[in-house]
Amino acid sequence: MDAVTDTTVTSAGSVYDTRVERTFGFIDLSGFTRFTEEHGDAEAVKVLARFRAAVRDVSARRAVRVAKWLGDGAMLVSIEREPLVEAVVDIQHRISDCASPLPLRAGIAVGPVMMFEGDDYIGLAVNLAARLCDIAPPGKVIAPADIVSSLMVNTVAVPMGTASIKGLSAPVDLVAIDWA
Repeated sequence: MDAVTDTTVTSAGSVYDTRVERTFGFIDLSGFTRFTEEHGDAEAVKVLARFRAAVRDVSARRAVRVAKWLGDGAMLVSIEREPLVEAVVDIQHRISDCASPLPLRAGIAVGPVMMFEGDDYIGLAVNLAARLCDIAPPGKVIAPADIVSSLMVNTVAVPMGTASIKGLSAPVDLVAIDWA
C-alpha cells in the first residue's frame, strides 16, 4: 500500500482513532420543493438568498461555522453546544420574523465525531442531528434531551417525549428548544 492508503486504514493508531466533541445543527426550509414547483425557480432563489444571508449573519455573530450548504438547508458545527443552540434558535426566529413563506425546521445533537479528510465529520451526533431535522415539525428546533446544559440560560427546552429515530436502535428523549 502507498502512504495515502495506509492513513485511511482503520487500525490501531490510525488517524481515525481520534475523536473530538462537536455540536451539529441541521437546518432546512420546510416545503422548499413544493414552493419551487408552485412559484418557480426565481422566487425560490429569493427565499433561499434571504435564508442564506440570515444563516451567514447569525453564524458569524455566534462563532458557529457553516460546515456545508445543503441546497435549501445547511449543516452547522460548533465546538461548544450553547452558541450553536442559540444560533439555530436565532436563525429560526429571523426566518419567521422576516415573513418567509417557508418555516425553518432544525435538529441539533452533540457528541464525539471523527474528522474525515479534513473537512467532514463522521459520527452519531452528525447522523442524529440530520435525522432530527428530518422529523422536526415546521418552525421547530428539536434535540435530544441530554443536550441541555446549565450554561443554556438564554434558551428553554420543552420535553417532547421519546421517539424512535430511523437508524438508531434505542428511542431518544427529545426536547423542543426556543428562547427563554
